[in-house]
Amino acid sequence: QVQLVESGGGLVQAGDSLRLSCAASGRTYYDGAMGWFRQAPGKEREFVVAFSGGNTYYADSVKGRFTISRDNAKSTVYLQMNSLKPEDTAVYYCAASTYYRGRSYDSWDYWGQGTQVTVSS
Repeated sequence: QVQLVESGGGLVQAGDSLRLSCAASGRTYYDGAMGWFRQAPGKEREFVVAFSGGNTYYADSVKGRFTISRDNAKSTVYLQMNSLKPEDTAVYYCAASTYYRGRSYDSWDYWGQGTQVTVSS
């Protein structure tokens, strides 16, 4: 089992930056895939970014603005979000999986509880 706890969400203005953290515990996770998804009200959970095996995958909507990184010593994954837009408003979820199986949310094994990000215009 892997436990994931997100933090760092909040209310910001358009153009601001925010960094989300995902603290992981439980079985060794860092050899697998780690990623971030988001879900806006009334919409499906959508892929944001993930890395696995030295590869990083970004959704087109965040490419160039968001960056994923990890600190293995702290068992923490980060999502740096720059140039935020109102359409980035959503609950952001950290996800983990034994290996990367794609961008569909149902192909990921473990989830955090989510953290709310609200971007005002």
